[in-house]
Amino acid sequence: MDRYVALVDALRTEIPGFRIVRKDQSRMHRAIHRALIVLTFGQMRGYLDDYQTTIGKTVYVTADWDDWPADERYVTLRHEAVHLRQFRKLTLPVMAVLYLLVPLPMGLAYFRARLEQEAYAESIRAAAEVWGPDYPRGTSYRAHIIEQFMGPSYGWMWPFRTALERWYDRILATLGPRR
Repeated sequence: MDRYVALVDALRTEIPGFRIVRKDQSRMHRAIHRALIVLTFGQMRGYLDDYQTTIGKTVYVTADWDDWPADERYVTLRHEAVHLRQFRKLTLPVMAVLYLLVPLPMGLAYFRARLEQEAYAESIRAAAEVWGPDYPRGTSYRAHIIEQFMGPSYGWMWPFRTALERWYDRILATLGPRR
């Protein structure tokens, strides 16, 4: 719990106005959820219940967020902190255009993939910190991360598995040797 609380406190200092809000209590996010179901032909149904989302200075979390173990919240918030910093650097309008539209909204979303690679790299590092460096080397964790890029959750944002595997391996190489 200590590292999660410390991260929340650090983000409040680093990003004035930072807040965590339940996603299911937001009309906007309920509308996004419905739109994603339509846009992905019914394949992305977990937006409200399975994914945390950062917009601007706010991290929108699932209804069960407070029930998660502190270490899981910590790892996830490390990912979302990358997005908070991206919004601060690029601004909301620029992030929205790049993330949602360039070059395509689905199937080949280069900037979304790049922004998510930066955040998922932090997820991998945080997972190694919390659960040990062998954890992100596990096949199920790796498959989960790669699927985020290739599956409907992010609109099939990057279809090039070999490039994603090489990216993942580069992140693992920064974690040091296997135990």
